[in-house]
Amino acid sequence: MAPDERIETEPVASSDVTGTLFVANKRGNTLSKIDLVSGEEVLRRDSCTNPHELATSPDQKHVALACYGGTTVDIFKTDTLERVRSLNLGEDARPHGIVWHESGDIYVTAEGQQAIYRLPDPFPAVSIAQSRYETGKQGSHMIAVAPDQSAAWTTDLGSKTVTRIDLKSGSVKSVTVGEEPEGISLAPDGSALWVSARGSDQAFELDPTTMEVRNTVETGAFPLRLSIRPQGDVAVTSDLRDGGLTVIDLKSAKVIRTIAVSGPEEAQERFQVTILWSDDGRRIYVAETASNTVAEVDYASGEVLRRLPTGDGGDGMAILP
Repeated sequence: MAPDERIETEPVASSDVTGTLFVANKRGNTLSKIDLVSGEEVLRRDSCTNPHELATSPDQKHVALACYGGTTVDIFKTDTLERVRSLNLGEDARPHGIVWHESGDIYVTAEGQQAIYRLPDPFPAVSIAQSRYETGKQGSHMIAVAPDQSAAWTTDLGSKTVTRIDLKSGSVKSVTVGEEPEGISLAPDGSALWVSARGSDQAFELDPTTMEVRNTVETGAFPLRLSIRPQGDVAVTSDLRDGGLTVIDLKSAKVIRTIAVSGPEEAQERFQVTILWSDDGRRIYVAETASNTVAEVDYASGEVLRRLPTGDGGDGMAILP
């Protein structure tokens, strides 16, 4: 496929799913809203330069967007995609990974500053100052946060490390984990931290407190992302170079199956990146950046049910039920 060629996809309705999907279109510098019943993109707005990861607010009224090509976290209404806040992290921030915590606080990596930020609830009656924590590592890209806000973890691509930040004391501990660790997900009960290292085609289970590596699992080719199912039983890696998903049983730390989304022959035409579970764990949404689509995968059967059209270069995703 030529670099400027795109795979045309028509919306397909479904009676088995509800909710709304939000997609950051990093090449188009836009934010899309997709109705999951009709499969249609119902709204698209200009966002910021090179937007990447997304997170929805606990009350479902807003979505926060990490503006990787700039210095801000921008907040939009989920109903109209109207921008209502722009939180500036300062020079060279390059915000990327983002979590909107149940407390109302936003946590985001600032890759260019080798740091993370805690942005207190952006809609309080009285404004509260931001908190910044240094990772001191190159490419602090993705982030996970403990349910009790005691700690946060980053994957540091350039330094080949995973970093734990104690959010109470500010202390930092980094350990080397594979080649180019990028994907990260904390088990729902906080008992394990899982990381995928795209450069070594592996996933790792770490003790979230000691940062000791408990288990190492071989995955498909170039596991760019890792996401744990909301039910806490499996993790899935998004294997960019072979167009598949590796399913890991968390109890045994063993690969139990693989799911072909596009397959090796189409992998570069699709270029799958971010993965996202539906809240009920029945669907996996896979962003295919090169074809401007999101594949909707049935977890039980492994079947690709639909391909949903997005804007140019859809990458980061967030979902509302």
